[in-house]
Amino acid sequence: MLPFYLLSLIVTAKAELLPGSCSFQDSICDYMSDPDFLSWTLDPSGHFITVEEQVQEDQGKALLLGPDVEQQDWSCFRMVYQVTGSASLQVQKRTDGESFDQVLWTTQSPSESWLIASIDLQNSTEMFKIVIEGKLGEEKGSSVSIFEIKISDKYCIECDFEADHLCGYTNEWNRDMNWHVGRSDDTALNDGTGQYMFVDSTDTKSFQEVAKLVSPMTTVPMSGCLSFQYQQYHAEDHLFTLFSRDQAGQYQELWRADLPENNNVNWSPETRVWIPVQVDLKAPYPIEMVFEVAFNGPHGGYVILDEISFSPEFCNAGTEPTFDPSVANCDFESGYCRYVQTQIDSSLWRRVSIRPNIYTTGDHTTGAGSFLLANSRFSLQSGYVSRLFGPPMPGNQKYCLKFFYSLRGLSGTDQELSAYLYYSDGSKQEQIWTQNYKIRNVWIAVELTIQSQKNAQVVFISTCKNIWSCGSVGLDDIKVTLGDCALLASSVSAPSHCDFEAGLCGFTQDKEGDSGDWMLARGPTPTSFTGPRGDHTTGEGHYLHIEASVMLAGHKARLLSSSLRGSRETQCLQFYYHMYGSGIGQLSVYLQTGQENQDKLLWTSPGEQGISWLRASVNYQCDQQHQIVCEATRGASVRSDIAIDDVVFERGPCREYADDHIPHLRLSGNNNDIQSRNFK
Repeated sequence: MLPFYLLSLIVTAKAELLPGSCSFQDSICDYMSDPDFLSWTLDPSGHFITVEEQVQEDQGKALLLGPDVEQQDWSCFRMVYQVTGSASLQVQKRTDGESFDQVLWTTQSPSESWLIASIDLQNSTEMFKIVIEGKLGEEKGSSVSIFEIKISDKYCIECDFEADHLCGYTNEWNRDMNWHVGRSDDTALNDGTGQYMFVDSTDTKSFQEVAKLVSPMTTVPMSGCLSFQYQQYHAEDHLFTLFSRDQAGQYQELWRADLPENNNVNWSPETRVWIPVQVDLKAPYPIEMVFEVAFNGPHGGYVILDEISFSPEFCNAGTEPTFDPSVANCDFESGYCRYVQTQIDSSLWRRVSIRPNIYTTGDHTTGAGSFLLANSRFSLQSGYVSRLFGPPMPGNQKYCLKFFYSLRGLSGTDQELSAYLYYSDGSKQEQIWTQNYKIRNVWIAVELTIQSQKNAQVVFISTCKNIWSCGSVGLDDIKVTLGDCALLASSVSAPSHCDFEAGLCGFTQDKEGDSGDWMLARGPTPTSFTGPRGDHTTGEGHYLHIEASVMLAGHKARLLSSSLRGSRETQCLQFYYHMYGSGIGQLSVYLQTGQENQDKLLWTSPGEQGISWLRASVNYQCDQQHQIVCEATRGASVRSDIAIDDVVFERGPCREYADDHIPHLRLSGNNNDIQSRNFK
């Protein structure tokens, strides 16, 4: 990180400051504390606001509400902050009509100095406000402080190095070699006014010294033209390179400075010619720019960098747009999407749909929709292979592939399903995954990070080696996104989505109006012939359920959501529920406002519904603050376990899938779904 004196420069920024900016020197500007929580206080001596005293045990957080903002152009939110102890800090975006705030950025890492957060705000036609949430945590003496907020009409990776705190750019400190700020009084390197970044070989102790200047991490997908200008001296004795670096620390070279003989420039110190550079940049997932200078010669020289800018249009008109991975997504509700099969295979992946029942699970998407089935009993024979080819995906890119599979029947082989990368140049295919779980009739999630230098297709292969050991395997909900699966899983989660993997997400037990509790579970419930065998999210995760064996007939368990903001627009509640057991009671969803004597019934499902996780979609409208109540009623016997999972609140009416045209318990597919393909 740059020394503090580099982060405290008082200069005049060229970027226009937008509403929501505040230096907190004499006031909190247009911000205000939410009175329902702890207060942000203005420190009179330090020119910052802070939360450092927890008055009541149940008020462990403070909300700072910004002014209404309408950003029709891209902008950058930059905040100087400090977190100590067990405190945490979040920046959220609040939009009218949304029950939950969108989390833009979060941290819970304590620091001993001021740090900088840079957050890109995409252009929007809707009015919104910035909400900053500070939580103190349980450790005594924890605090959250904000020194400054600036919102400018630029991209966060843009910088002319005139702005306060160098636009969030940082120097990766090296004992002998670092980037520094050049000022107007630095006559050795500067021939004009203003500021820039430079690195020279004065302090070099040995060859192969490296200096790195790192941009803020991008926070939203972006692509276009990155521009900057530079000067260098003794270019033959150093390398000046621009890399992108993702959150996993993986580098990709974007540009390298030419040697002097390639650009027809006089490189003497007296010339000091600024060389403009334009580089096409694709950042579909968070990355940072790394400007690296490596000294590897006796003279070393220097490099000067300035005027980093960005445009959403590519530098070269012929540059291919960022690949849209959604072309590889498919839930098979309306067909095979872009997945095809080979004519040489003796058996095909067949699209089927199963009505909810107590013997066989349906699809993963809705519980009553369509999925693909291979090795089915309808065409069982020994020694066949079923191949399913996905759409081509460009090379030199990182993908996260997610899909669900389900083993069916009582028998099976060690290798019923595998996934391969197939290369169009004819080179040997590469196996990237093979099934190793033996659990039956549960949809298991698989996530694979794929990276290949060549164009490739994902191929799902199901094998049947012997008629006596063949089972059947289902495939559903294939989704491909750009980025590393591990990083996507650890990214900021949406508070409007709850899969119960990290707790109850703000849901609480209603201790006054019920006689039982919702319990967090994983795997089968304790009672046989009731409850799910696994959760809906991954097949191996957590869900909530009522345990009928510790309740009496007619007892109710009520689960309350966190308080939701009202809206005049239609709101959507979607969740998955599981109601298997001969004694199943009833599951109901209510709307509670606190201003009426009785909750309003929104949805209900009585009796046994089969062994599948079924999707419920509930549209409702409420223009005042409210809560959603999930109420499960225990049935006549202990075989009455009811479960819920994957609860989602969304703005607008629920999006349904049209699956009525799929014949239930019938195989669908025709020759138009098959294309000839060689597989080596």
